[in-house]
Amino acid sequence: MKIKKLLENVKEKEPLVQCITNFVTVNDCANILLAIGATPTMAMDVREVEEAVAWVSALVCNMGAIEHTESMILAGKRANELQIPVVLDPVGAGGTTLRRNTVKELLEKVQFTAIRGNASEIKTIAGVCSLGRGVDASKEDMVSEESLKEDIFVFETLAKQLHCVIAVSGAIDVITDGERTMLIRNGCKTMARITGSGCMLTTLIGAFCGANKEDVFHATSLAVGVMGIAGELAEEKRRKNKTGNATYRNDFIDSIFNITAEEI
Repeated sequence: MKIKKLLENVKEKEPLVQCITNFVTVNDCANILLAIGATPTMAMDVREVEEAVAWVSALVCNMGAIEHTESMILAGKRANELQIPVVLDPVGAGGTTLRRNTVKELLEKVQFTAIRGNASEIKTIAGVCSLGRGVDASKEDMVSEESLKEDIFVFETLAKQLHCVIAVSGAIDVITDGERTMLIRNGCKTMARITGSGCMLTTLIGAFCGANKEDVFHATSLAVGVMGIAGELAEEKRRKNKTGNATYRNDFIDSIFNITAEEI
């Protein structure tokens, strides 16, 4: 069973994941890695990233830490040389000129294994007119049943152009390598009410890709599925106990910690 094997690989290999991420979500990203069975390192200083990346199973570059772009490029190039998976989170890619230029530079200089973003961020990268502002996808950009066919074409085309897996998160998650496309409809609205759910997902993808380098498409897809299922399990607890988003955050991380292949 592919799901069981992919999950077991994370638990058994305990991949060390280097995260160059923003100060808002750094703690959440570290905790999500620990919950799934991986190990985090947050080495992001430009003076050490190339050395640090040589010891890891995967590198995650999060544009929320845009001030560390040079570190992402140095670490990314070194990871490419060592054939270490590199995952990009293009936070707010279309929001400002700085971010549009930064994501362009990153894509030119680093070969990414997977890119995970919301619909607005990914459509910006694809050169499709996007209405996204800040870190959230606009309602007009979101993938819906009505726009699904057109959106899949855009994402598949981008995956082929960039030679990587594209993962678009939202009410309908779309994961594609250009040849294969998977749709996932797990998750709940409360996930958007905690800080860094997107950053945590990207980091989780890093763990699954780091432990399953030979099958990054299914590894990425499973990470997305695990995230959504854990969100649903935490929502069941929240509704039952009538708690709020602070408790939900902890229940969500607990759900990641306890998730099984049978549950998935």
